[in-house]
Amino acid sequence: MNKNKKKIFILPILVTVISLGFLIYFSLPSNAKKEKLYVNFTKDLNLKKVDKVYDIDLPSINVKLKDGTIYKTDNPRSENFKENLLKSGVRVFETSLIDLKYLIPSLGILFSVITLSFMFLSLNKTGRKSLFSVSSLDVKATENNDYSFSDVAGNEESKESLKDVVDFLKNPEKYQKYGARIPKGVILYGEPGTGKTLLAKAIAGEAGVPFFAVSGSDFVQVYVGVGAGRIRNLFKKAKAHGKAVIFIDEIDAIGKKRSETGSGGADERDQTLNALLTQMSGFNEDKGIVVMAATNRLDILDEALLRPGRFDRHIEVSLPDIEARKKILALHLKNKPSLDIDIKEWAAKTAYFSGAKLENLVNEAAILACKENSNSITNLHLDKAYSIILAGYEKTNRDFIKEKDKKITAYHEIGHALTSLKTLPSEKVSKITVIPSTKGAGGYTLSIPEDSMYKSKDYLEKRIMVLLGGRAAEEIIFGKNFITTGAYSDLQKSTDLVYNMVTKYGMGERLGLLSINNISSFPSIKSEEILKECKEIVENLYEKTKELLLKNKDLLDLLTEKLIEKETLYYKDLV
Repeated sequence: MNKNKKKIFILPILVTVISLGFLIYFSLPSNAKKEKLYVNFTKDLNLKKVDKVYDIDLPSINVKLKDGTIYKTDNPRSENFKENLLKSGVRVFETSLIDLKYLIPSLGILFSVITLSFMFLSLNKTGRKSLFSVSSLDVKATENNDYSFSDVAGNEESKESLKDVVDFLKNPEKYQKYGARIPKGVILYGEPGTGKTLLAKAIAGEAGVPFFAVSGSDFVQVYVGVGAGRIRNLFKKAKAHGKAVIFIDEIDAIGKKRSETGSGGADERDQTLNALLTQMSGFNEDKGIVVMAATNRLDILDEALLRPGRFDRHIEVSLPDIEARKKILALHLKNKPSLDIDIKEWAAKTAYFSGAKLENLVNEAAILACKENSNSITNLHLDKAYSIILAGYEKTNRDFIKEKDKKITAYHEIGHALTSLKTLPSEKVSKITVIPSTKGAGGYTLSIPEDSMYKSKDYLEKRIMVLLGGRAAEEIIFGKNFITTGAYSDLQKSTDLVYNMVTKYGMGERLGLLSINNISSFPSIKSEEILKECKEIVENLYEKTKELLLKNKDLLDLLTEKLIEKETLYYKDLV
C-alpha cells in the first residue's frame, strides 16, 4: 500500500476517534442531560416556560423550555396529560429529541464506517482485478518511430533481406496481386551486440507502422497459463492497430525445444510456445502484422517455430567486417567533436568487435575527452578507451610492484609479442604493457587479428603457440621450477582451442573427421584418449615455442629491457 492510500485511510479513522471522544465526553455525569422532579416540571408548565415535550409515550419525557434548556422528567401517564399540555400551548412529540451534540458525532462515526467499508471493498476488487489481469502484458506501441536503415551502419545483406518486408507493410495489395505471401515471421540471429533490435526498429520506422517490443522473459511465469495469456494479449493489441511490427527479443526464453517431460516451468513454457505458434498461424497475411524475433542461439529453438508459416525467414546478423566497422565508427563519431581520427586504422584495429562494442569504444573515448576538458576526441582518447575495453583501467598506484615481478611480467608479455611477430606477422602487435589493470592482468599484449571467414589448422596451432609464448619465456629465463601463475588465462584459452580442434573441427587423429557432439553417447569413446591427444599437441607446440624464443633470445632480452624501461611499447618500438 502506497503513502497516498495510507493517508486516505487515516482520515475516516481520525473522524471516528474524535466522534467517539465527543460522545464519551457528553455522556459523562457532569455533562449528561439534567433530570428534574415532575413537581418542577409542573411549575415550569404553569409559568408558561415549556415549549416542547418529547417521548410522550415513554416512561421519561424530554422537556425543552422556551429559553433552550433541556431536561428529563417522569411521565405521569395520566389520560389527559397530553391534552392538558396541548391546551397549555405546548407542542407535543411522540419521537425523541434530536440533540446536535449527540447527533453530529454519531453521524461522524456512521460516515467513517461507510467510508472504510467502501475503501476495503474497492481494495479487494483491485486485488481481484490484479489477480485476473496478471496475464495482461504492459506493452505500448511505439508510434512515429524515427529509426531507419540509415541508422543501421553495416549489415548490408541483412538490410537487403528485409527491404521486401518494409515494402509489404507499405503496399500489401501489391503482393496480393501477385499471390505472394509475405513471411509471417522473421528471426534475426547472431552474436550479441550485432544490431538485431536496431534492425527491427528500423523496419517499423521505414514502414511507418507501430512497433511492439517485448522480451521473451516477459512471458516466463511460474503460474501455468499466464505466459500464453500474455501472448494472446500482445497479438490482440497489435491487431487493433491494423499494421504493426511485433518484436520478441531473446525468444529462446520461450522458444526452446519442447521437452517430453511435462513438469513445472517446462509445462508453462510449452504452453506459451504453443500459444505463440497458434497466434502466428491464426492471423491472415493481409492484416499487415509482421512478427520479428531475435536470438543468439538459433540451434536450441523448437523446429515448429522455425518452419515455413511461422518464422520462415532466418537472417543472420553477423559481426561487422572492416568496411562495416568503418561505417559504424563514422556513424557514432558523426555528431561528436573529433580531430584527426583515422577511421580506417581503427576499423582494422577493432576486428571481431560488434556494433555495440564499437559504440562503447567511441563513448568511452568521448568520456575520456570530457574528463580532460579536451576540445575534441583524438586518437589518444580512442587508444585509451581501446585498452580500457579490452584490459580494464590502468592502476595508478604501482608502488607495490616489486622489480622482480615487473621483470617476470615483462619477459612474459614479450614472449607473447615475439612469438606473434615470428609466427603470425599478419597480426599486428599494437601494444605491450607491464602496467597492471583493474581486470586483474599484471600486464597485457594487444594484437590486431586479421579479418577472415575461416581459421586454418596452421593458424590455430600458431595461435596456441602465441598463447604459450608467455609461459615459455618464463621457463627459458627463470627456469622450470620458477614459472608463475601468470599464464593461467593463456592456458585456459589454449586448452579450449586444442580441444575444439580435436573434437569439433576434425583436426585430430583419435576422432578424425568425427564430431564429439554427435557421438558423445557412444560407450566406445574414451575421454582419456582425447585428453592424451590434446596434451600431446599442446606439449609439441610448447616445445616449438621454446625453440623459437631460444633462437631469438637476444631480441627477447633487448625488447624486455626496453619494456621495463618504458613500461609500454607500441608496434613502432618493436620493428
